[in-house]
Amino acid sequence: MKDPDLEELGWGPFFSEAWPPFASEGLIPARVVVSHARALRARGAEGERLAGISGRLRHAARSPEDLPVVGDWVALRPRDGGGRTLVHAVLPRRTAFVRRAAGVLTVQQVLAANVDTVFLVMGLDRDYNPRRIERALVLAWESGADPVVLLNKADICDDVDARRAEIEAVAPGVPVRVIAAKEGRGLEALAPWLERGKTVALLGSSGVGKSTIVNRLLGEDRQRTRAVRESDQRGRHTTTHRELVILPEGGLLLDTPGLREIQLWASEEGFATAFQDVEVLAPGCRFRDCEHGSEPGCAVSAAVEAGDLGEDRLASYHKLRAELRSLEIREDPELQREEKARWRSIIKSVKVHPKRSR
Repeated sequence: MKDPDLEELGWGPFFSEAWPPFASEGLIPARVVVSHARALRARGAEGERLAGISGRLRHAARSPEDLPVVGDWVALRPRDGGGRTLVHAVLPRRTAFVRRAAGVLTVQQVLAANVDTVFLVMGLDRDYNPRRIERALVLAWESGADPVVLLNKADICDDVDARRAEIEAVAPGVPVRVIAAKEGRGLEALAPWLERGKTVALLGSSGVGKSTIVNRLLGEDRQRTRAVRESDQRGRHTTTHRELVILPEGGLLLDTPGLREIQLWASEEGFATAFQDVEVLAPGCRFRDCEHGSEPGCAVSAAVEAGDLGEDRLASYHKLRAELRSLEIREDPELQREEKARWRSIIKSVKVHPKRSR
């Protein structure tokens, strides 16, 4: 394969504007295509290089998310005479897909950078779960990339149309495509998002068929695949690292390991976009601070009673909103103090006015 030019790798005006300071230092641009714990592979106009991260960059990084991830554009200083190539800087990210890292600590994890479109892949088997798509959409909208839902394994689903309609209802305004990657059916519908220089990330739980999609689009068995367990239809990890690959048509595809959990890391804006069907009703509520529960004159509750909004949809809205509020409190010391004061007031009120037994 010939070495791609920078535009084929996704370079554009956004990165060109940020590049002059690095050019003056004699650095060269490259895009991270594979990232491991201690090293990465970056590809530029002069081919692919194994590179380490400079001590200066590690020292300047305020947190792990400031270090390069797959999809990042970086400034390299190649070493002559066989020396190690080093990454000296990470260019500003145009988009970033971020989640809260698994575990008890409140730490963000950048999954991919500079992605144009996120393919949210879900299987039409026992993996099917509209609530998981709602959660992923919050992060997708927050990332700055455009989400597209792929419903895979249509070949083993008896009611594809009903499943598609259900996902379209919880993903307003988002394209939903039904495919059968194992058979190669429906993949031609993905062409508009896979144009030359455009980057697409595949996200989904283990066993949904992401590696099969990659292989079909590449036209070769590059990614290893494994069948899901018959007992519970759960997948086993086949992709163990994130990798950016160039498709024959010129698009770039970023495969990721299966996500067993998607911890939210988002703002009110990403959440509101994912639940725009609920948010558009809110101005009709009697009270401006309505929480869409038991308040009188709630337009959202009225929509549920009228059958215009699903009860499960509203329940998911409340659950994810509470999760984001909890994250916001953990990040903001002032909000932590306010929340503690609120609970002290509640406890004090209960002690002063105990519930009377009947």
